[in-house]
Amino acid sequence: MKRTTIFLEEPLERDLKARAEREGRPMAALVREALREYMAAEAVPRPRFVGAGRSGHRDTAERHEALLFQPEPAATEIETEAATEAAREAGRTGAGERPRGRRR
Repeated sequence: MKRTTIFLEEPLERDLKARAEREGRPMAALVREALREYMAAEAVPRPRFVGAGRSGHRDTAERHEALLFQPEPAATEIETEAATEAAREAGRTGAGERPRGRRR
C-alpha cells in the first residue's frame, strides 16, 4: 500500500470523521472504499481491437490476446478487496482500539 495526502474541505472532513467514528473504522479505510467504488463505476471499456494507431509499444501484436481478453475485475472482487481491507485495518488496531497515527 502506498501513502498519499489529500486535501479536503473542512465540512467534508468533519462528515468523514463522524462517519468513521459511527462505523468504528479508520477514515483512510472509508476513503479507500469510496475511491475503489468510484473507479469501478467509472471504468473505461476495453477496446474491441488493437493496432489501430501508434501506442508507442512495440509488443502490441504479441500481447493482443492478453490486451483484449484479460478478465475484468468483477464486483465481487471489489467487495472482497473491501472486506480484506476492513479485516486488515481491524487487525492493526485490535478490538475496540482506535487506529494509531497522527492526530490533528
